[in-house]
Amino acid sequence: MTKPTLDVDAVQAFVSIAEFRSFTKAADALGTTQGAISVRLKRLEDRLGQKLIERTPRHVRLSAQGATFVNGAREFLAAHDRALALLDAERRHFRLGIASHIAGPETPTLLARLHERDPALSIEVRLDNSHTLLDAFDNGDLEAVIVGQEDDRRDGEDLGPEHFGWFAAPSFEWRTGEPLRLAALMPCCQVRNTAIQALDRNEIAWNEVFVGGGYAVMAAVSAGLAIGALACRLAPADTIEVGARFSLPALPASRITLHSTLTDSRSRDALRTIAAAYREHGSVRPSGIR
Repeated sequence: MTKPTLDVDAVQAFVSIAEFRSFTKAADALGTTQGAISVRLKRLEDRLGQKLIERTPRHVRLSAQGATFVNGAREFLAAHDRALALLDAERRHFRLGIASHIAGPETPTLLARLHERDPALSIEVRLDNSHTLLDAFDNGDLEAVIVGQEDDRRDGEDLGPEHFGWFAAPSFEWRTGEPLRLAALMPCCQVRNTAIQALDRNEIAWNEVFVGGGYAVMAAVSAGLAIGALACRLAPADTIEVGARFSLPALPASRITLHSTLTDSRSRDALRTIAAAYREHGSVRPSGIR
């Protein structure tokens, strides 16, 4: 019996659906349409004679056969990309800036996946405040930046919403009559400024007891030193949203924006993967956030 041969585009479509649990997000990541993704998946399933994806109006999940096949499919794609990379000895390099209040714990995993898919593509990542990154982008020191829309009014590629809340350790206490203890990013951070303006409008006294970088602020909040205005997707797992508990003002949602001068296909493919990851993490409004 002749074994079926695998089509790279079809396998790539299947793996993307498996990773995102969504035909729409998979299509977005691959820069194509939902219809095209469905056609590629059906082509693969027909060729293998197996149902790989189970789809209902509310859920997209792997079938038993799909769960068995998915790791081998990833290895197949990685081997394919490595083989092509060997034919192209030219190493590509681009410099990416990500705003400190946007870069999350998923960033290292995402960069590792990009390297696995294209070992000859080198990405230099710089974390800083949005204004500094945008100045570097304008000066040609960065080829792409991911920033908050509130920090830049120019048109860019919309990567989706960013929701914010007031987070603290479960043991955090705010005694009546005392200023609210805040942990915040540097004064140039728009998230910090928005939070402080909201407190001032509502005549809530506050005192910054900790100022630092993104991970340092999250550590201070986790330790119970203060409360922090954080993006919901970045809030430490050991903290809770306490806006309603302390009657704090709701924080407005923002948008994440990508600016890029990159034109070569390999770099653009990498950016599409990054963009899809941010869209995935910011697509759902967290429960309990007003």
